Amino acid sequence: MTLSALRLKISFFSNLLLGLLAMASPLFAFEVVLDAPKADEELRDRIKASSLVYAAKAEETNDGQDILAAAQSDYKRLVSLLYQQGYFGPDLDIYVNGQEATSISPFAQIANVQQVRISVDPGPRFKFGKAQIEPLAPETELPEEFATGQQASLGVIQNAAKAGVDGWRSNGNAKASVANQNISANHAKDELNVDLKLAPGPKVTYGKLNVQSTSKVREERIREIADLPSGETFDPQKSAEVVKRLRRAGSFRAVDLSEDEAVGPGETLDMNLVVVDDLPRRFGFGAELESRDGVSLSAFWLHRNILGGAERLRFDASIDNIGAQSGGTDWSLGALYTRPATLRSDTDFQLSFEVKQEDEDLYFLRQVGTQFGFKRYISDRFEASMELAFRASEVDDNFGSRNFFVYGIPMRILWDQRDVVTDPTSGYFLEAGVMPYLGQGDADNGIFIQSDLRAYQGIGASNNVVMAGRLQLGSIIGPSLAGTPPDFLFYTGGGGTVRGQPYQSNFVTVNGIDSGGLSFVGLSGEMRVRVTEQISTVAFYDAGFVGETADFTGDGNWHSGAGLGLRYNTGFGPLRVDLGTPVSGSTGNGVQLYIGIGHTF
Repeated sequence: MTLSALRLKISFFSNLLLGLLAMASPLFAFEVVLDAPKADEELRDRIKASSLVYAAKAEETNDGQDILAAAQSDYKRLVSLLYQQGYFGPDLDIYVNGQEATSISPFAQIANVQQVRISVDPGPRFKFGKAQIEPLAPETELPEEFATGQQASLGVIQNAAKAGVDGWRSNGNAKASVANQNISANHAKDELNVDLKLAPGPKVTYGKLNVQSTSKVREERIREIADLPSGETFDPQKSAEVVKRLRRAGSFRAVDLSEDEAVGPGETLDMNLVVVDDLPRRFGFGAELESRDGVSLSAFWLHRNILGGAERLRFDASIDNIGAQSGGTDWSLGALYTRPATLRSDTDFQLSFEVKQEDEDLYFLRQVGTQFGFKRYISDRFEASMELAFRASEVDDNFGSRNFFVYGIPMRILWDQRDVVTDPTSGYFLEAGVMPYLGQGDADNGIFIQSDLRAYQGIGASNNVVMAGRLQLGSIIGPSLAGTPPDFLFYTGGGGTVRGQPYQSNFVTVNGIDSGGLSFVGLSGEMRVRVTEQISTVAFYDAGFVGETADFTGDGNWHSGAGLGLRYNTGFGPLRVDLGTPVSGSTGNGVQLYIGIGHTF
């Protein structure tokens, strides 16, 4: 065999061996060793979470060049982490196959990595010696941690600098910045000395709004909705409110409001606005199941910019009690037109129309109604509305065949302080409404009042257990039972009031005639226990009262139910499954099943 042939054979087998080793590389995954005997368990965990080498190990990376790149990048990442934690004199070494990673050329050909060892001596944890930032705007609140003797860290310094700049910006100095910083470590005393100098810049007022957009919403309407307070002193909160008003309009997928780079003549600051339209049309549907009361289906269609001024038009349709064991099928069709920024930027005009049929055990109703008025957004969490309403109803019930005509002024407030609307763990929610009305035909005059209060409290650091409570109250002042439209009267039972009891099974009987009541109390409590990130269990108890008189002092009936449920977190709201059974009262027996989207309350 010639020498060249021998070399060819060796080359062939070596390439074959390398190929086989590459195919088998998952079997030879590299090892990561963290050598940090002076670091506590929390810091060790933070190092592992920040390290790109540990990330590569978790992803089963076996390419030598990728592992080397991760090791070399870890120097900066881990030193930054240690500084963030207050360790300003660390000793860090990273070895790849026993060789210091910084000494290896990034162009070196490393076929295989057996081990990466990260050696960390964090050193002492520093405290602040000098902690100074000036000048400060009036009423600026610095972090309590930014003070002599407190634990030092980069995060605290950054928060102090941000608080100082934000203080000036809230004062109207939009271009405030950190002009100079002097940070030094005294290793003999384990102290960090910090001296930050701020440059407030001029106090400015809002200039003009430059709209840069290809939106199909007319520019004058964008300006009306945005309502930039030109001529007023700059305030980041006012800028945030401009963005919120535009997002609340519902026509825009993205809103970007930015400050002009330079302050203009007369210490004015122009603002630049870019908006991106959302899809003009949207539709959705929902479904719920109750074992005795059948299936409920609903759907909607929405146009977000029907007339070019960010007006919304929404159509809703629903069919309830399909396959119910009692009563008939209910249905409704409705339309709602909303025009944002009407009269003022935080006020919407609303016009709605609805036609419906309700076929219940105690009454049969067909109704057409309309109402219009205004909704005012007082804050992000508080809104109020007042409208004019008209409803005409044909009714057959235990009082006979009658016609009701109602002219009302519905007024409503909503105050939402929940931390997360779809799955709250703390906070509260209040909705209350009152509607004085005039009745014609068989309707008496009256005042309809109803409220819904909900509260939530998480237990433990991770809120794995949440206690939730609900109180509902209702009263109709003035009319008699016979002079009140049956869909105004109160009933309890079913998923919205008392689970475990049949729908609208609790009512009153006066002079031998069954009907809804003039007063109502609903009480509900839940204990929600998170088992995994997606699954929670629920134990609940509900009780409901329906009274003969508006002041709750007359005769009435209580009933209650309790049960267990499961929740599956879908990302846009929990999928709900509840099993309830009667606890007290004579209105039901057996187990009730409820399936739907979202918590009951």
